[in-house]
Amino acid sequence: MTMVRTIGLMSGTSMDGVDVALIETDGEAEISFRGSGFLPYQDEDRALLRAAIADAAPLHDRRARPGALASAEAMVTQRHCEAVRRFLDAQGVDGKTIDVIGFHGQTVLHRPEKRLTVQIGDGAALARSLGHDVVYDFRAADVLRGGQGAPLVPVFHSALVRAAGFAEPVAVINIGGVANVTFIEREREPIACDAGPGNALIDDLMLLRKGVAIDRDGATAARGRADEKILKDLLAHPFFALAPPKSLDRNAFSAAAVASLATEDAARTLTAFSAAAIARALDLMPQRPAIAVICGGGARNPTLMAELSARLPCRVADADAFGWSIDAMEAQAFAYMAVRRQKNLPITFPQTTGIDAPLAGGLIARPVR
Repeated sequence: MTMVRTIGLMSGTSMDGVDVALIETDGEAEISFRGSGFLPYQDEDRALLRAAIADAAPLHDRRARPGALASAEAMVTQRHCEAVRRFLDAQGVDGKTIDVIGFHGQTVLHRPEKRLTVQIGDGAALARSLGHDVVYDFRAADVLRGGQGAPLVPVFHSALVRAAGFAEPVAVINIGGVANVTFIEREREPIACDAGPGNALIDDLMLLRKGVAIDRDGATAARGRADEKILKDLLAHPFFALAPPKSLDRNAFSAAAVASLATEDAARTLTAFSAAAIARALDLMPQRPAIAVICGGGARNPTLMAELSARLPCRVADADAFGWSIDAMEAQAFAYMAVRRQKNLPITFPQTTGIDAPLAGGLIARPVR
């Protein structure tokens, strides 16, 4: 198989910055990691993104850019361009050796029940600026066909698990702003779904109460105690009883439920909620996994990892323990999916997004040469 040198870019619902990853892959079984990087958003960037999310809430046309959305899209595109250039310089990589770039963009609205999903970021402008083919807008085709449009990473999770040769079932759990779960058994198609709010509610609480972006190292939650009554009420939401596949908008839940609690107790309650939601998702899988492999920002939160260890029905480990990447997994996934799109291979499947048949999603923008 011909190996393709590809960069993946991810800006997640945590809105912390741009992850960059370089891999070499055939878009199928062969994957080699070739480095990763990160460009943090500035406070003003995150403020602009929050404004864009608010302005996106009433959208019916996914191409419209009212209010802050146009400025946010330009900013997102520029930051991704900067992230690629800085990464290439830092790694000493000749840009001419890159074959394709996978560009997720920034999700500002996700309502698959209305066949609507919006990721801002101008793929054509990025292709012109960087001089490479760019695959972008990965979710839209799936949603327009009646799929959930999320999660998209299971095709990559499955490739990693199968390459590692796990004999028993594995759950790969990505905890960004929203958490998602991929359940993988040998010889069977993966099953996947969004599980719950991930880091989003915790981040929103910390911004509101402390003026900081995250509960770093889970330190605030570690000093608190979960309110079991509020936790039970949060878990009564009908989303958690739905069978996979299913997906969430970042703002499907609100931190208002813990408004009456002290900050430490509120943070611990929301941290417990994220872990308990993931446990509920695993309850919906065909059997218990032997291990849950955690990636994304949530894996850097010791309090959340402790909650997961206490609540999940299996051993818990982070992705780094297997030679994968806690931080770069999603960026690597979009690099992988960009190659699959070039080969017209599917990235979404009936058991991962509910689409009626496997689908190759994403648009390809080519630079002017």
